[in-house]
Amino acid sequence: MLVKTYGSAVDGINANTITIEVNVSQGINFYLVGLADSAIKESQQRMISALTTNGYKWPGKKIVINMAPADVRKEGSAYDLPIATGVLAASEQIISDRLEDFIIMGELSLDGNVNPIKGALPIAINARDAGFKGVILPVENTREAAVVEGLEVYGVSNITQLIGFMNGETGLERVIIDIEAEFNKGIEEIETDFADVKGQENVKRALEIAAAGGHNIILIGPPGSGKTMLAKRIPGILPPLGLDEAIETTKIHSVAGKTEGGKSLMLQRPFRSPHHTISDVALVGGGTYPQPGEISLAHNGVLFLDELPEFKRTVLEVMRQPLEDRVVTISRAKFTVEYPASLMLVASMNPCPCGYYNHPDKECLCSASTVQKYMNRISGPLLDRIDIHLEVTPVSFDKLSDARPAERSKEIQKRVIKARRIQAERFKKRKNVYCNAQMNSKMIKEFCKLDETCLNLLKNAMEKLDLSARAYDRIIKLSRTIADMEECENIQASHIAEAIHYRSLDRESWGN
Repeated sequence: MLVKTYGSAVDGINANTITIEVNVSQGINFYLVGLADSAIKESQQRMISALTTNGYKWPGKKIVINMAPADVRKEGSAYDLPIATGVLAASEQIISDRLEDFIIMGELSLDGNVNPIKGALPIAINARDAGFKGVILPVENTREAAVVEGLEVYGVSNITQLIGFMNGETGLERVIIDIEAEFNKGIEEIETDFADVKGQENVKRALEIAAAGGHNIILIGPPGSGKTMLAKRIPGILPPLGLDEAIETTKIHSVAGKTEGGKSLMLQRPFRSPHHTISDVALVGGGTYPQPGEISLAHNGVLFLDELPEFKRTVLEVMRQPLEDRVVTISRAKFTVEYPASLMLVASMNPCPCGYYNHPDKECLCSASTVQKYMNRISGPLLDRIDIHLEVTPVSFDKLSDARPAERSKEIQKRVIKARRIQAERFKKRKNVYCNAQMNSKMIKEFCKLDETCLNLLKNAMEKLDLSARAYDRIIKLSRTIADMEECENIQASHIAEAIHYRSLDRESWGN
């Protein structure tokens, strides 16, 4: 008897329907075809143990299983449940009338329990778009899938529950999520607050501007000046995730298996801080079976690279294209996968190997050539993609011991949200452009018109401070963000002057 069940294969952060054809006929042997990997081919032993343990028979006949389309590679153990269901239906141990209504996915244990899978959210979206009535998934994945509207989501913890459901003997409880209630619940008190940071008012101002315009920033300062502490508080001043952003962010983490069990959506912007020993594949994604890297896991959030010069040169260089295009493209001989990578890059570093170059009190032990060599570990093309270069100085004792409370992150966030709304209105007709940092040269000419005073100020700064030509567009973008924060329609000279200040650590001027 020939029976069809349906699964789903994750491709990038999307999924495609897989038809699993099971034919049980006279003869012996077991055949599984359709470009399946080793984990799927090993499923026979798991299925035999799971079925026999729960009182069902493995057919002692010829079993042929085809996973269509046969030219698309299938990976992972999540196909155990749909294949086992197909074998039971083809051997007439369960009723097959309801199989065509559902996409079924799950990994089987030897005792018949169903283990959680990766990619539940893209699988559910694919099921809805393909016209299926619903999905049947492991219980741990149901809340994640239930955020998809117009789709019935059922969870099973053991294969016997699925069999009873198909035979009409028992029912499964449909999982329903109230998205609005989930969002309200997700607005929690920020654990890391800018109120904890004493002093550093100029750095806080720069980080606020960076958050308001989505600008990349690098903090340069001696050990203990608070670079890491400041960076960790940036997600708290970014605007809350919208529904579309939350779904897209959750899809990436779902595919990577990074979602927390029992949660439906990621409601906080991600903050990723990989160690400097990370490989280039782990950072941007890839591998034999491509997976999202840290740069994609930070999508819609912050990627923090602490001690930037300590990262391998090859690791830093592979970030250049994703930072520019805001997407990671991984190409193989037979397929290409894309992962989104629209993020805010925050980097920190010491000014020299000993860490005390330009320190107000401690003497630097490094020669000028050593300082320059240390800075040269960061290539010009990468630095070109960082909009704000800021020097962080140590905090004095008087400020550290000041008992007066500093401004809270929530207050800063309100100003950031106001500036982002102005940008959203400005770019509403532009596809995939949401903030000033994403403007190209054509948009800069359209939205950042400068009067004669601003042009003269910018010209003098470029000449006297020995700023590179690459700083030109960055200064104008920053000026546009500063003007938005002050709700000014046109860029003024004061905005240009402040933006120039944030480029004072440009490579060509450093150490002069």
